[in-house]
Amino acid sequence: MALMKADAYGHGALGIASALPDADAFGVAYLGEAVQLREAGVRAPIVLLEGAMAIDELAYAAALDLAVVIHQHEQLQWLKNSSLSRPLTIWLKVDTGMHRLGIAPSEAASVLAELECLQRAPDPKVREVVVMSHLACADLPDHPMTAQQLKAFQEVTRGVGGQRSIANSAGLLLGDDFGFDWVRPGIMLYGGSPRNDRSAEQLGLRAVMKLVAPIIAIRTVAAGESVGYGASWVAERDTRVGIVAVGYGDGYPRHVRAGACVLLHGCECLLLGRVSMDMLAIDLSAVNAQLGDEVELWGPSLPVERVANWAGTINYELFCQITGRVRREYLP
Repeated sequence: MALMKADAYGHGALGIASALPDADAFGVAYLGEAVQLREAGVRAPIVLLEGAMAIDELAYAAALDLAVVIHQHEQLQWLKNSSLSRPLTIWLKVDTGMHRLGIAPSEAASVLAELECLQRAPDPKVREVVVMSHLACADLPDHPMTAQQLKAFQEVTRGVGGQRSIANSAGLLLGDDFGFDWVRPGIMLYGGSPRNDRSAEQLGLRAVMKLVAPIIAIRTVAAGESVGYGASWVAERDTRVGIVAVGYGDGYPRHVRAGACVLLHGCECLLLGRVSMDMLAIDLSAVNAQLGDEVELWGPSLPVERVANWAGTINYELFCQITGRVRREYLP
């Protein structure tokens, strides 16, 4: 299942869907994301990972031939009381320790029995059932909770027919024990590392996104003069400065620390001063730059994980906060 939530992690769901024709299913967070894909002609199976948020969404999901996660008893009651145009594939989420969504392991057997009744009814509301859970600490490979969650999931699903799923991107890297029938890669599909201890390059992942912007002004800032809001950077010597047409209004993080850089003609150029809404300043002392030159903010040559570290955040957030005004160009 290719995870497509949050506009395909900021990459553009429709463009990414067309690039993944062999995916067995797409995973989205909620109904609106699924509707966008269906209206664009995507016919692949789609799973609503947060499930229905009201009873009428179940009928809508059936009409669009979506699969639906059930993670609480209210959703099960909605399913029982719903009027559907066709049976739904249900993904039953069991809470094995993350304590965010999911029914308790002690209640799994009874809920599965109720779903089986709905599947065998004369007018069935359930087509099939997949049992799933979600790993809380798989990005920390030695965390004891991961083994505890796997054990709990195995116990819940022992002797249960049907398919199972527990592995996200980080879980995929933990070995075959976590594979089961379905895996749900997200960040790694886009070339981002799901691990805190290993880079994307170390994991053999290649960046899908390259965020670039042009230089729109070049000037020499005299020693003792400043650049940008708050005069937070002051030139120690006469410095050639480039102004790049990108800022936090585009999704580049405002709070990057000193030492953050961009890439220009293969050379790392330091950011100078504060990131503005539409612009940022860079040091051009070590590179021959001209107006219109393309600066790489992150991408294949400047890993997004480095930028996330400078900003005190994670690669997921940087991908997801790219704003709608940024033009996306999809390359074969």
